[in-house]
Amino acid sequence: MGHAEAVPIAPRSATGAARLPVHLGIIMDGNRRWAERRGLPKGLGHKAGAEAARRAVEAVAEAGIPWLTLFAFSSENWSRPADEVRDLTALMCLYLRTEVGTLVRNGVRLRVIGERERFGPETARAIAEAEAATAGGTRLNLNVAVSYGGRAEIAAAARAVAAKVAAGILKPEQVDEAVLAAHLSTAGMPDPDLIIRTSGEQRLSNFLLWQSAYAEFLFLDVLWPDFAAEHLAAALDAFGRRERRYGLRAG
Repeated sequence: MGHAEAVPIAPRSATGAARLPVHLGIIMDGNRRWAERRGLPKGLGHKAGAEAARRAVEAVAEAGIPWLTLFAFSSENWSRPADEVRDLTALMCLYLRTEVGTLVRNGVRLRVIGERERFGPETARAIAEAEAATAGGTRLNLNVAVSYGGRAEIAAAARAVAAKVAAGILKPEQVDEAVLAAHLSTAGMPDPDLIIRTSGEQRLSNFLLWQSAYAEFLFLDVLWPDFAAEHLAAALDAFGRRERRYGLRAG
């Protein structure tokens, strides 16, 4: 925890490569505070945050991490002022359309998880088109969580499993962790092994609750629009130093 700049360098393997996460999750927090500290409208904070997301995608791809999930818009964010939600939606549509070509050229496959229908048919169509256009990407799997909440995701998976039990497709005794995981929006994806949250806040905020059972966590004091490649490098160095126990008792 704490400032990324204070994190020591990770040990290297015999080949000189640092141990990297397979799946990195980032809770992108601090756009509004970044704008407020500069006397700017909140919309400009979100625009700066979108630019930081672009830099993060590039840095993660360069680092050789195959999976990245960005928490862009939580289901709780719908309670924000209508003009802010409208600005966020417009910004998302803009970047979906303008960044697709870059994603394709860089071998990035985009998937959007969450209740995309809540943004309306135009945005849902833009999401589907971007996913289809980038489906061939193999360098980086990029998930963007929008109108997403971990509890709602688990509840939806439980309802889907219950419906299959009621229909006789599954027997109750067949329902285990693997069956439930197969009905989550991240089905078929590796669980995140590192989650970063910016802005100094130290909580998950309903992000990938099921999937992060054994994830490592890093909480950075930097506001998201200021997040840069050096912050990612320091976080990866910290991850490389940790001994992962997967629930085994320490000592």
